Amino acid sequence: MRKVKTKVILVILALLVLGIYYYAALPAVNIHSTEFWIFLGILLLLAAVIFIGKKELNRQVLKESRGLKVILGLFAAVVVVYLLGTLLSSPIINAKKYQQLLTVETGEFAKDIEELSYDQIPLLDRDSATLLGNREMGSMVDMVSQFEVDELYSQINYQDRPVRVSPLRYASLIKWFTNQGEGIPAYIKIDMATQDTELVKLDEGMKYTTSDHFNRNIYRHLRFRYPTYLFNDLSFEVDEEGVPYWICPVKKFNIGLFGGVTIGRVVLCNAITGETEDYAIEDAPQWIDRAYSADMLIQLYDYHGTLKHGFLNSVLGQKDCLETTEGYNYLAIDDDVWVYTGVTSVSGDQSNVGFVLMNQRTMETRFYEVEGATEASAMSSAEGQVQNLHYKATFPLLLNISGEPTYFIALKDDAGLVKMYAMVNVQRYQIVATGNTVSECEQVYTNLMYENGIKEVEEDTREVKTLTAAISKIAQAVIDGNTHYYLMLQDSDAIFDVPVVEYLDVIRYNVGDTVTIEYKEGEETNTVLSIKK
Repeated sequence: MRKVKTKVILVILALLVLGIYYYAALPAVNIHSTEFWIFLGILLLLAAVIFIGKKELNRQVLKESRGLKVILGLFAAVVVVYLLGTLLSSPIINAKKYQQLLTVETGEFAKDIEELSYDQIPLLDRDSATLLGNREMGSMVDMVSQFEVDELYSQINYQDRPVRVSPLRYASLIKWFTNQGEGIPAYIKIDMATQDTELVKLDEGMKYTTSDHFNRNIYRHLRFRYPTYLFNDLSFEVDEEGVPYWICPVKKFNIGLFGGVTIGRVVLCNAITGETEDYAIEDAPQWIDRAYSADMLIQLYDYHGTLKHGFLNSVLGQKDCLETTEGYNYLAIDDDVWVYTGVTSVSGDQSNVGFVLMNQRTMETRFYEVEGATEASAMSSAEGQVQNLHYKATFPLLLNISGEPTYFIALKDDAGLVKMYAMVNVQRYQIVATGNTVSECEQVYTNLMYENGIKEVEEDTREVKTLTAAISKIAQAVIDGNTHYYLMLQDSDAIFDVPVVEYLDVIRYNVGDTVTIEYKEGEETNTVLSIKK
């Protein structure tokens, strides 16, 4: 009876250990999961411990025990299958398959990347957004003692605006205990172009977050609903109505047991109610911006660029091997978020052979063959322009300025605040413009392009016309510090722009005077070439 009792206790303890491990580690019941194989190994070791715990078995009996041999044999099989699966899934013997995981198209820069207006250019990087978010949170005296801002700061397109969003989180375990009934009441939204920061308060608090505990923790909530799914990095987004969601991509293994990871499905989890929706990746709603993480996309492109001639070539000869540069940024194109990074040769020279854009929702990838400076070189050039101020450059954003690929860089002081902006020509990185505002920087950059022959003044082909008539109306205005007279003539609806600095005699003219004007037609006003009575 005592032996039976001991056996029961051992079984209960084993089940308890397994239950605690599963609840804490949350392994997916999936042969592609490393944690699953670890779970199997622990299960078999516990079975062996229980078997050995039978007191009637002495050492000799254990050696000859068929049951123990079976358990240890299964454990060895698990280890062998795991190690063999790891090897057979690796790029070492599957270089071609890894290289073909990503389909790369060749894009046309000026056509694919439109020029952005100033109010659509993301001026902030993640660190600056974090600074603004914490500052906004610090001003909320009713919340700051209970909550803090999570560090997620996902970049998304929200109502055609580039924004970063991040939920609040409980400041401590005690704060969770006192506030978990109502949930997390708000999230931070930062407009990356205007730098406007808003604490968006919700009618009902978020009950499923990374800072919740027990079954409301978002990872545990997903695991119990989808026990076989292997989730990639979760991201926090809001839909077009501002409803908060967790975007939960599901890994797809394309090579062997553990290799060739892409995304096969995506689960949407409402952060307020916990309700979930499961989609195949190709059917995911378009408002989702981040199914593929930037790190995954960059890894896939590195496989594509380095494994063209096999694994050994990628390590030894490195013929035709290309890889992404260190760092990346985001571009908003057609309501999607694209990861941008440069492409350079594996030899590690200081120039790019081009750059890639990778869609975070669809995995669509475009390569642009534009030789020029690496992002690091452009950042050094920008810092060199303001070296007396000791500003630090952020990772560049790639812009189309008058058809020219251009690095746009924010320059920050020691406190992390954006103080100036720089534009560096990708192909001729000695052309560097700086300004206190974006428009000022762009104007300096445009002038430098004219001076260096990159951009030519367009020939004015408008026809020169002449009109003689009496002045019917005169108005005066100051434009950029210069005085202009605007004339209207009888029997004409056109407005004639006369700069006083060029035609000083215009101040002598009055309504009723007959004048002869040579001009060229413009969209709003006609450009005056000569005027006389």
